[in-house]
Amino acid sequence: KRFAKGRWYGFTKMQTRVASRMPRVITVSQNSLKDIHADQKVPLDRLHVVPVGVDQELFKPQPGVKRIPGRLITTASADVTMKGLRYLLEAVAKLRTERHIELVVIGRLKEGGPSAQIIDDLGLRDAVTFITGVPEERIIELYAEAQVAVVPSLYEGFSLPAIEAMSCGVPLVATTGGALPEVVGTHNETALVVPPGDSEALAAMLTIALDDEALRERIGAAGRQRVIERWTWRHTAVGTVEHYRALLAETPHIQARRPGGAGAAPRYQRSRVQNRES
Repeated sequence: KRFAKGRWYGFTKMQTRVASRMPRVITVSQNSLKDIHADQKVPLDRLHVVPVGVDQELFKPQPGVKRIPGRLITTASADVTMKGLRYLLEAVAKLRTERHIELVVIGRLKEGGPSAQIIDDLGLRDAVTFITGVPEERIIELYAEAQVAVVPSLYEGFSLPAIEAMSCGVPLVATTGGALPEVVGTHNETALVVPPGDSEALAAMLTIALDDEALRERIGAAGRQRVIERWTWRHTAVGTVEHYRALLAETPHIQARRPGGAGAAPRYQRSRVQNRES
């Protein structure tokens, strides 16, 4: 039940023990912060958000690449349930009865796995292409070829694929799973959003996007602007440095909490001394 509700991030029992001893814990979204607080019992005053980012100068619109009509793109680990690929496949199957549609999945298909079975059951072998092992330049080109990018996840702690697509100026259709609303922004402004796990709603929203070129252009441009303003690696670096500086300023308080009392230097202090002496 907890898994189905989206408690899907990398904390193991070991990481939980480590987090409980850290003076500060940085995570990538407010949604993840709330989950870590609820599930790992880390106090809120020790939890801080520094989102990850994207290279907006690399992931950018490609005016020389022609959009392919009916082309959708997504990034997914094919058989990871929380990525929601099955709901996108069901939406594609529905759309295929009404129009030309094709889906490019950046990821690997495991033959005999659940996604391969769904593709066969829905008769989508000729409509879905999985691509893996290609350089970033080709991925950016694939984004440029697509009319719409899709993030169909049931839960995301952040979603790099979402901001990569937005940074490329591709209009995004995403679910409201996990942290996606705080990442992609307002519906009908910077992205188009649907409930997670609803292939009918997803198909309907994709139809709206595919039928309206002006909407796609507006959403794509606004999405890229949101990335530039919020989700670049520069923002990530600045936010991380700020927290390290704040932690260094709190050193006396950290010392007081460590075994050995105020005279016991934190590990990062010992490392700095060793570096100066080497």
